[in-house]
Amino acid sequence: MPRAAIAIAPGVDHFPDFLDRAAQEALRDEVQAILTEAPLFRPRMPRTGKPFSVEMSNCGPLGWVSDETGYRYQPTHPETGRPWPAIPPRLLAAFAAIAPAAPAPEACLINFYAAGARMGLHQDRDEQEFSAPVVSLSLGDAVLFRVGGLERNAPTRSFRLASGDAMALAGEGRLAFHGVDRIIAGSSTLIPQGGRINLTLRRVTRAA
Repeated sequence: MPRAAIAIAPGVDHFPDFLDRAAQEALRDEVQAILTEAPLFRPRMPRTGKPFSVEMSNCGPLGWVSDETGYRYQPTHPETGRPWPAIPPRLLAAFAAIAPAAPAPEACLINFYAAGARMGLHQDRDEQEFSAPVVSLSLGDAVLFRVGGLERNAPTRSFRLASGDAMALAGEGRLAFHGVDRIIAGSSTLIPQGGRINLTLRRVTRAA
């Protein structure tokens, strides 16, 4: 069972120290193996083609991509054309521990944040199944994470997500606007070159 959650906002829960150091190192190595098969790529904004400041990849039956034609999930890597690698059992177990009643995730987004990367406020709404939570795990440098409400101009609050922390957006928090203000460079030794890996587990299609 996960450690007790800290409620950040309705439906937004923070699980500090969800993974101990040994589990973080094991998961880091599993992610590196995935990235050997499905290399990081840089998504682009719809219409404008402006590149994101983060690099990303995916694992699972479906992966999230973004380019000039829009946001979408697809079964293959946009550059290699190969199917995404499977989601590691360790990540499936983490999702089940946080959301035991939810249908299994079909996508795990792997976002890599270098020191200057950030992510503007956005909603995770490209999925068909909103009853399942979005569960994320952090590895590497800590981040200042911002979360708001269901409208872009709703009040927001920021909190620190450290390596090994988990969080969940569920229920009325499932569509909360959220983003990454900044990376706290040098705050972790987990990733030798520095930076942060964020793993975001999502159910995409409607559950039976």
